[in-house]
Amino acid sequence: MAPSGGDDRQPVRLGVDLGGTKIEAIALAADGRQLARRRVATPRHDYEAGVAAIAALVAQVEAEAGSPPLTTPVGFGIPGSPSPATGLIRNANSTWLNGRPLQRDLEAALGRPAVIANDANCLAASEATDGAGAGAPVVWALILGTGVGSGLAIAGRPLTGRNAIAGEWGHMPLPAMTDAEAAGRACYCGRTGCVETFLSGPAFTRDHMASLRRNGRPTLEAMSAQQVIAAMRAGDRLAQASYRRYLDWLARGVGAVVNVLDPDVIVLGGGMSNVDELYADLPAAIAPHVFSDVFDTPVRRAAHGDSSGVRGAAWLPAASLGAAGR
Repeated sequence: MAPSGGDDRQPVRLGVDLGGTKIEAIALAADGRQLARRRVATPRHDYEAGVAAIAALVAQVEAEAGSPPLTTPVGFGIPGSPSPATGLIRNANSTWLNGRPLQRDLEAALGRPAVIANDANCLAASEATDGAGAGAPVVWALILGTGVGSGLAIAGRPLTGRNAIAGEWGHMPLPAMTDAEAAGRACYCGRTGCVETFLSGPAFTRDHMASLRRNGRPTLEAMSAQQVIAAMRAGDRLAQASYRRYLDWLARGVGAVVNVLDPDVIVLGGGMSNVDELYADLPAAIAPHVFSDVFDTPVRRAAHGDSSGVRGAAWLPAASLGAAGR
């Protein structure tokens, strides 16, 4: 890749997405062009190794982008958020991050400021800046992956909230649960019936595997979400029923938020956002749960795919400076 010519007058924007299975770093030009991007496997359950891997990755993308080492801030998207009271990470489904002073440790490792936000907020900022929600006043972005969360971007900037929990949709209870749905849906957060326990990729496959057992078709190996969707498309009756249940749960969860927020655009990210059928089926499934005579909010796939979060992380420092100025 040709050097970008980045310098202190026009530094590159650096972002890191710290996920449960991968760490991804990106360097963007001021106009949003990708200059370099790399990813490595997350050292799961090894906090110190993770911090070291991030420092090495940031140095690599800076070098590949042709930028000298800078002192400009680096943006980080994480599956949780720093507590405004203590600065320690909380609510992360990558549980080895919880209770850790991640910002302090990253700044020590990188020798520069770190700006940390929830990964769903980064997704929202990315898609509101130059993605599926570009130009929309209110963008609500959902992550439907290993975990479930959401983020909000207002006028292109991520909304954090007074308690830094804006958009924590994944740990709301699923609306209108039946007794059967409420039973046995324990979440790692300590609650039961969280949206995440119905709408994550693993939850989708667990539900389908349970359906196979109930119908006398147990299998020794767990199916992936992609395999369940492939079976649905091939006409498998039980896979089709699993998809319909997922669609209903997603529509209920989304409808409850639409009644409060009424966003201009809904953007889907994460592994389950790759199910093409959702974009045709979901709007009509949401409509009965919306307190309105019309529901015409577009539901769109994240334009930048699984790199949208890391792009949003790269925009964070500039967004934070803008918010401070206001």
